[in-house]
Amino acid sequence: MSTYVDIHIIQNLPPSCVNRDDSGSPKSAVYGGVRRLRVSSQSWKRATRLYFNDLLDAKDVGVRTKRVVEVLAERITEDAPELAGDAAALAKKVFAATKIKLAPPRGKDKKDAPQESGYLLFLSTSQIARLAGLAIASARGGEALDAKTVKKIFKEEHAVDIALFGRMVADDTDLNVDAACQVAHAISTHAAENEYDFFTAVDDDKSRSEEEDAGAGMMGTVEFSSATMYRYATVNLDMLVENLGDDDAALRALEVFIKGFCLSMPTGKQNTFANRTLPEAIVVSVRDDQPVSLVGAFEKPIRTNEADGYLTRSVEALAEHARAIEDNYGLKPLAGFVVALKGGDILVPEGPDAPAPLGERVSFTELPGRVLEAVSPSPRVGREERA
Repeated sequence: MSTYVDIHIIQNLPPSCVNRDDSGSPKSAVYGGVRRLRVSSQSWKRATRLYFNDLLDAKDVGVRTKRVVEVLAERITEDAPELAGDAAALAKKVFAATKIKLAPPRGKDKKDAPQESGYLLFLSTSQIARLAGLAIASARGGEALDAKTVKKIFKEEHAVDIALFGRMVADDTDLNVDAACQVAHAISTHAAENEYDFFTAVDDDKSRSEEEDAGAGMMGTVEFSSATMYRYATVNLDMLVENLGDDDAALRALEVFIKGFCLSMPTGKQNTFANRTLPEAIVVSVRDDQPVSLVGAFEKPIRTNEADGYLTRSVEALAEHARAIEDNYGLKPLAGFVVALKGGDILVPEGPDAPAPLGERVSFTELPGRVLEAVSPSPRVGREERA
């Protein structure tokens, strides 16, 4: 039986355009029969991965790029300067051993550039170092690369973000890594419409001239929206341990994911809107049955008035739906923790006749540690030693 950590977030998003579609409009989706603001899971996973750079050593964060030959050649040159002239060729042999297809990069000015993979490839710093070492040993010994050894390196010592978000290798599915984490598209808890900001920009030099027309130097529109969002992610801790091969590494990865997912924000149009907010409410549930999204709480869009706004009613709907699932399906979390700027009395009510709380109320600084305490006794690698 697996252990899952579900993270539910209610977060205000002020006027912003953090995630755009191909026309530059804020992304949206129809849910419950009405149009909602949407932020794609890819966008928030990217923001979370970038947040890892502040929490982890560089060696624990992966590199996702098509320029795999260039990246590996640079490491070969760094470790064996005498092979600098042959580094690109050696790197190509490494990827040829795994049957990963390479091709010249697009663009007339890049015809002499190193070849690239046909898709973004995710590699850990450790894997790059070991592949470089293998290529160097092959060159110095005059021996061909062993494909099995190359593939073995691809399957070991994954970076935290590879273990969490997975890796797909189209040319050799044996090198795929199943993601231990699933992230939902964030949607507004209510109907949301896009708006347009008409702007003008003044030409400073032109405005100083008394003879020039004083009109705007340029003008345009920026599309934006605002909403109260529901965000959800779940981590399969047992799969995370399998991907990383170590209990302590998995717990550390879970800790940084909780911090990164909760505190990160996609950066689209951030200079225009300065929309950095923090979650108003966070509910973390530790489960041993299955992941459970609470998005159904908002299938009926939240309605509001001038007095309440959307936040309080969104928190109320979340709590009501969570309790309904527990009462009707019997799916009770092993542990729960709540961080709330507002709505704490709704999520963690007090009194003899109060409904069941969704968890223990804690501060955000306490949250990761309390979650790790709750999951530590669960069955994983090394459980026998701890027992």
